[in-house]
Amino acid sequence: MDPELVERAAKLRQLINYHAYRYYVLDDPEISDEAYDSLFNELKRLEEQYPELITPDSPTHRTGGPPAEGFAKVEHPAPILSLTNVTSIEELRAWRDRALRLLPEGVRPTYVVEPKIDGLTVVLHYEDGVFTLGATRGDGFVGEDITANLRTLRTLPLRIPVVPNGLIPPRRLVVRGEAYMSKANFARFQAEQEATAGRKYVNPHNTAAGALRNLDPTVTASRPLDLWAYQVVLIEGGPSLQTQWEALHYLDALGFPVEREQNRLFTDFAELEAYCQQWGDRRHELPYEADGLVIKINEFELQERLGYVGKDPRWAAAYKYPSAEAVTRLLDIVVEVGRTGVLTPRAVLEPVYLGGVTVSSATLHNADYVAERDIRIGDTVVIKRAGEVIPQVLRPLVELRTGRERVWQMPERCPVCGGPVTRYPGEVAYYCENSACPAQLVRRVEFFASRGAMDIAGFGSRQAELFVQKGFIRDVADIYELHRHRDALLELEGFGPKKVENLLAAIEASKQQPATRVLTALGIRFVGSTVAELLLEHFRSFAALAAATEDELAQVEGIGPRIAGSVAAWFRQPANRQTVARLEAAGLRMSLDEAKAEPKALPLAGKTFVITGTLPTWSREQATEIIKQYGGHVTGSVSGKTDYLLVGENPGSKLEKARKLGVPLLSEDDLRRMIGV
Repeated sequence: MDPELVERAAKLRQLINYHAYRYYVLDDPEISDEAYDSLFNELKRLEEQYPELITPDSPTHRTGGPPAEGFAKVEHPAPILSLTNVTSIEELRAWRDRALRLLPEGVRPTYVVEPKIDGLTVVLHYEDGVFTLGATRGDGFVGEDITANLRTLRTLPLRIPVVPNGLIPPRRLVVRGEAYMSKANFARFQAEQEATAGRKYVNPHNTAAGALRNLDPTVTASRPLDLWAYQVVLIEGGPSLQTQWEALHYLDALGFPVEREQNRLFTDFAELEAYCQQWGDRRHELPYEADGLVIKINEFELQERLGYVGKDPRWAAAYKYPSAEAVTRLLDIVVEVGRTGVLTPRAVLEPVYLGGVTVSSATLHNADYVAERDIRIGDTVVIKRAGEVIPQVLRPLVELRTGRERVWQMPERCPVCGGPVTRYPGEVAYYCENSACPAQLVRRVEFFASRGAMDIAGFGSRQAELFVQKGFIRDVADIYELHRHRDALLELEGFGPKKVENLLAAIEASKQQPATRVLTALGIRFVGSTVAELLLEHFRSFAALAAATEDELAQVEGIGPRIAGSVAAWFRQPANRQTVARLEAAGLRMSLDEAKAEPKALPLAGKTFVITGTLPTWSREQATEIIKQYGGHVTGSVSGKTDYLLVGENPGSKLEKARKLGVPLLSEDDLRRMIGV
């Protein structure tokens, strides 16, 4: 093997792992996404050409491998046990007193408090700094080997240390952590799945656990999971750790993701009690689900003295907060129509106070959910805030029925437009087949303008509802005719001249979005951003895509019969074809081959940009794409190689650094003049 190739692959692995750590763990990237992708793609090409270069810590493994036939069993090197629960300060004191009675008189331990994250416990093995094995907790003694799935987690280091901090990795290290899905990632994943597949997931915990215990690692890779590390289970050939607080700092120094903000060290137990009482009200503000706190005696020597009782360590306890559940009466079940035509039942409730808010409605997910639980109108029901956010009906209290309760069924006609309702084989969702349904129109317009689609700044749900209500928009293509209603817009409450000009400018700017964004924005069932890219990479244009048969669509790699049928059916509708024609006439890009110029002819060719602050009409993502379309590059930090700093309102520290380095400053209008839009 050529030593230079071996050295280059090793260097690429080191750089990619380091920059992934900066991006995913520290949220402080040093290079642009394009630069990272360039390093990743180079390593991928090398490994494809020379498979002998592949190592266990290669970041290319994060994309997932072939499905497994089953999970092998893994024996843990030390017990990975559950915790005894306490639900009040009195019970917490009783736990403390029991521990003190077993310790020498006069010993006063310190305590570490950590959030009890609602995820899936994982056990991570490292040999000479390389991740070699990952397992579930199982029964605490034997778990399941989910190594291939865990490799897909961006925040899990495949090699330690991932930062040049001078630490030497131990010969053997076993770490306990929690794999989870943040509230924001779950909301985005839920919305995408509902839009593209008509599926709904119950909560982040179940979604994360299901992803990690899936036999197909590519499924895990497709779900936005994260990791917190919080315990050194075993260490050989490393420092002698004396306390849990020291262990947390050691894991942090090695490059593991550690919850720095919420972890606390207490020497005074009264202060710990006060913290537990106060924290219960703040836990809903965390970016992840947490149902309590874990309190541990800090000193490892004292932990060993205390040992275990049954399957619970005497030196730790979980302070659990009351479950956010309540009982109320279900007054009615109404049906809402989503932008893709999905009919979703919603419970109208007698208002009840739950988890800090008054709840008067809750999701019922789908018709099967209602039928399986025999939920009836008039029932007394138990409700819960799923993920501490979204209220949902859990079950009826059948013992309280009076006989006046009514069985509910999904209506045969759309409650908004009266159009036919269809349920496709193998699906739980019911659909309104009328593409002109007013309920769908508002949500279709809102989605079309959203950040994940055409990314029109200043155009959200309120604007979509208002413009449809006023009759300005009867089809998504009417968005590009709003300039004809300029005078009428100025008469609307809250729409001053500057706001109207910014909105119209943002609509005009969205015409620069690539064809894949346009296809995504149309909201075709099962067609999200990934499917849109697959389709247009193959057919290259809307014209070719619209002319494709269902069989031709299904031949595209990654496009199954269900997606092919949905796309073909959408393009068969004359109204939909007319919408596409109007969008093309308005100047939107309908082909991947449009607007391609020779690199030297592009006005921003060879120039490097950095963006700071909030721009008037472009989002940061949109500005980045436009700069790239015109030949420029965008990086995350200002340096001597930066050609321009694009500045918006409320700029950050990048502005001061650019001024020190003499980097020219641009406004959005300046950039528009440079590219001629």
